[in-house]
Amino acid sequence: MNCRLGCGACCIAPSINSAIPGMPQGKPSGVRCVQLDDDNLCKLFGLPQRPALCAQFQADIEVCGDNRDQALHLITVLELATQS
Repeated sequence: MNCRLGCGACCIAPSINSAIPGMPQGKPSGVRCVQLDDDNLCKLFGLPQRPALCAQFQADIEVCGDNRDQALHLITVLELATQS
């Protein structure tokens, strides 16, 4: 599965513990990444500054569902299930 252009769910729902340019402490789950532009596209895509977690993310129907709303919900559920 390819990412849906303009979805951005993976840049909002999960927490990111590593530094992100503009977010040196990372980002909590449910918070929009500062590197997500107005079209919900990553400004760091393909750049070395992009966090490893983001670069490793693979779109999958099990995680992304059929649309953006489902993706936000499913990734949030996964995030909550993996918090310690």
